[in-house]
Amino acid sequence: MNNNNEPTPSPQISEENQYGEIATIAEKREHSATENEPEGTLNFMEHLEEVRSRLIKTTIALLVVTALCATYADFLVNEILIGPLKRSSEGLVLQNLVPYGQVSLYFQVVFFAGFIISFPFMAWQIWQFVAPGLHEHERKASRFSILFISLCFFAGIAFGYFVFLPISLQFFAGFGTSLIKNNISVQDYVSFFIGTLLTAGLVFELPFISYILSKTGLLTPAFMKFYRKHAIVFLLIVAAVVTPSTDLVTQLIIGLPMILLYELSILISAHVNRNNAALR
Repeated sequence: MNNNNEPTPSPQISEENQYGEIATIAEKREHSATENEPEGTLNFMEHLEEVRSRLIKTTIALLVVTALCATYADFLVNEILIGPLKRSSEGLVLQNLVPYGQVSLYFQVVFFAGFIISFPFMAWQIWQFVAPGLHEHERKASRFSILFISLCFFAGIAFGYFVFLPISLQFFAGFGTSLIKNNISVQDYVSFFIGTLLTAGLVFELPFISYILSKTGLLTPAFMKFYRKHAIVFLLIVAAVVTPSTDLVTQLIIGLPMILLYELSILISAHVNRNNAALR
């Protein structure tokens, strides 16, 4: 009799409990999903604002450094730009062909100097934008990336300025008949100067590119070792093409650094792959 009079649980309470359990499960799933996401995840508008902020900081830094370089404009033009030409040969003479030629010349030299000096800060701003999307162990593994990128870039600039540029200018000065004077347009010389240094700086980023590709699993040391002979032949051909002189020694001076960069890239790739295997 008493058993028949015991109250039975209401359907409303059961539904509330059921809904509460569903909500709890949903919260757990949402929490577990966010645990795997990198810290500092931003939405689309926040990403745009972050890009805008980084671009403004980079532009301000570039303008400030360029303004500082402008105070040494005469030194940059007379010693840094024209210096390799004077040391290579007196047979090469620069000439201005347009009224605004020297104004454009000074602007390009000062801006290019500002770009080179502020390059580490630009790389740092890019890193600050990318870093929040990485996991903690990836940020720790890449903490010296800015220093590595900058050293590679400056090494390439130095190689282009002290090695490749003088060799090229000496060849151009001594090539051809003496009946033709080598009067070079200053704009063409500036384009050749800037193009040479930028190309050398980018080529010397090969170890860093190897690091990134190895980090993403697209490059392995076994692959690079397998194609080592092919790469050496290719690099020597590139050295022969970009080097104006037909002298074998000069071509080796250009080609050997690129071969050494390839060997260094193999070592970097092997190191990164060992770290990736350890993390797995």
